[in-house]
Amino acid sequence: MAENLLFLTGKLAESSLKKVLDEVQSNPKTPAFKYRIQQIGVSVAALMTPDLIARRLKETGGADKIILPGLCLGDISALETLYGVPVVRGPADLKDLPQYFGQAGITPDLSQYSVKIFAEIVDAPFLGVDAIVAKAQQYQAQGANVIDLGCLPAVPFPHLVDVIKQLKQLDFKVSVDSLNSDDLLKAGHAGADFLLSLTEKTLWVAHEVAATPVLIPAKPHSLASLYRAIEACLTAGKAFIADPILDPIHFGLTNSIVRYQKLRKKYPAIQIMMGIGNLTELTDADTTGINALLFGLISELNVNAVLATSVSPHAVNAILEADIARRIMHAAKLDSRLPRGYSNGLLGLHDRRPFTYSADEVKAIAALIKDPSFRIQVSSDGVHVYNRDGLHSATDPFDLYPHLKVDDDASHAFYLGVELARAQIAWQLNKRYVQDQSMEWGVRSQDIDTLGKASHRTASLQEKAAKLKQKAAAGIEADDNSPAGSKQDSA
Repeated sequence: MAENLLFLTGKLAESSLKKVLDEVQSNPKTPAFKYRIQQIGVSVAALMTPDLIARRLKETGGADKIILPGLCLGDISALETLYGVPVVRGPADLKDLPQYFGQAGITPDLSQYSVKIFAEIVDAPFLGVDAIVAKAQQYQAQGANVIDLGCLPAVPFPHLVDVIKQLKQLDFKVSVDSLNSDDLLKAGHAGADFLLSLTEKTLWVAHEVAATPVLIPAKPHSLASLYRAIEACLTAGKAFIADPILDPIHFGLTNSIVRYQKLRKKYPAIQIMMGIGNLTELTDADTTGINALLFGLISELNVNAVLATSVSPHAVNAILEADIARRIMHAAKLDSRLPRGYSNGLLGLHDRRPFTYSADEVKAIAALIKDPSFRIQVSSDGVHVYNRDGLHSATDPFDLYPHLKVDDDASHAFYLGVELARAQIAWQLNKRYVQDQSMEWGVRSQDIDTLGKASHRTASLQEKAAKLKQKAAAGIEADDNSPAGSKQDSA
């Protein structure tokens, strides 16, 4: 039986919503549904609130579910109690409804993953215990499962044992990465959970302590050496992780990937680690794409752990990106799907569908505006700003300023400057822009400070009221046609 859906919207979006829903409904791949649109009496759908809906929506017309605009703020649980049917938010942009229906409105489950992240503190010998703990907590918050203490050749680490004990008291899993057998022995006896990096020549250390060894070739690129270390652990019944080492670009990257493939083929059931810093740190490219591709390979090769670093300024989010990438790839693998549509966490500079409205569609919407509040939209043609007095388009916000007429309204000029700057950036980078909403930067996205914006707007209105009062006192007629409102002023 077809589901009966009730969509609530505002005046400006009503016709666009019907057009999109008709397209979705005609798609044979979309589950059958019936729909009704109710325009709730606001010009902009984002201005809806649960209280306003409760006052204006008297009945549901037999709907099985009510779908609100994605930007509708507030607690909507009371509406479910009031109407007796599920009430959900749709996508923030109604043009995303086809994708919303394609996923049946279900947010992908990214709670699971199959790869552990070892986050290395590469400068640990130079840091005090408190500084190491602080960095460990930062990495843990970004998704790290194990904190790796990197030892440096010929650099003393006298507080290694103290650091391990402090981290263990705080319930961290700890690994120590050193080519010095004495460091590894001390770390193992102090309670380290993993020891990196042991070879067939230093494997004796693993038999002296309880820590799990991470095995690497005794000679660079030598799988035979790694195989011998693996066989020794298998014979002794010692748990281990094997790492054939991922090399940087132009220093053996392709061959090193082949070694991972050969290792997995020879030993289908063992634990394998891949150190990804040789690519994220040693390539001048945004690490989001590098991590996405690496974790695709990691997923196909069934790699069980990664050693990640966050040292270079351009790799500051590498651990957080690794966490998102492992979850996306795990979910896509379980679903036997391409890794698309699971998360925007790795889409930092671009968006899959940046321009949801064409310039002609913006023009049609602008023709409906009857108030002085400015709306700002972005299409592939550039930035569009409009109110009842007209529509103006440009690729440079400075070209729009003469049309705004906010010379005597510093507060609103500031607001429009901020929004137009965001719009220009979105147009330049092919990113989605929504007025009054913060731009999405993948893992760097931050919620907009709505309280700060509201206080700024309150101060603006108070300033206007004071000016009107001064004009009235001076006998000057107020100009009711001032375009000093923004979209957020409309009701």
